[in-house]
Amino acid sequence: MNQSDTEGERSVEPVISSADGPPRTSLSEYVVQVLRDRLATGLLAPGEHLRETELAEELDVSRGPIREALAMLEAEGAIEIRRHRGAFVSVLTTEDVDEVHTLREAIEVLAAERAATRMTAEHIAELDRILAAMKVTSGSVEPQEAVRLDLSFHDVMYEAADHERLRRVWRSIRSQVSFFLYTRNVNFPDFPTVGFPEHNQLRDALCSGDPAHARAAAASHLSGAYTRLSQLDLPHRSEIPTARRHRSR
Repeated sequence: MNQSDTEGERSVEPVISSADGPPRTSLSEYVVQVLRDRLATGLLAPGEHLRETELAEELDVSRGPIREALAMLEAEGAIEIRRHRGAFVSVLTTEDVDEVHTLREAIEVLAAERAATRMTAEHIAELDRILAAMKVTSGSVEPQEAVRLDLSFHDVMYEAADHERLRRVWRSIRSQVSFFLYTRNVNFPDFPTVGFPEHNQLRDALCSGDPAHARAAAASHLSGAYTRLSQLDLPHRSEIPTARRHRSR
């Protein structure tokens, strides 16, 4: 994130389309962002084969940045690279859900605790802007839009926490959280009903100035999505090919 951006602007990560073409910044980062967006929106399905040659041609880059991007996504757990077979979108398992949830909870309660005493008028205004968008999602909302709003809200909280290493950890799992939220929203399309009230409760806790209250609210907030994902009929890691099970080497 550029320090010259306003705090509100930094809280929302834009969606990048391959139609935009490669930017002037790192080509591998551009490829990573395109693939993250496709993972978050379900355009790339679990188990799907990611072919270097096809991606390079589509995104108008050489295969070098493609390989670098795939390596970064493998480190995040979003894809797996199998020897002599190539890259594949990771398959969500019950262990993945548990691991990402417990890691996210550990960092999110700290972020909420710190943010409670560091919220600025700009942070609050950005949270309220996102909440207003959530509130008008009546009837139905596309799963990817629900993910965008959800993550944008939490980006503001991590920004307000004013802890660079904490933000780095959040960014390292953000794409996995995106995928999990998308899966949750597809299978439990209740975001128009629960999205606004649940995030509004967290907003009030963050603005309370009470770190203990904010910490408890963050833990409670995460429990809903975890409960819903836990209800899905997901495979266990032991049921996935060996290459997948050893990706966290």
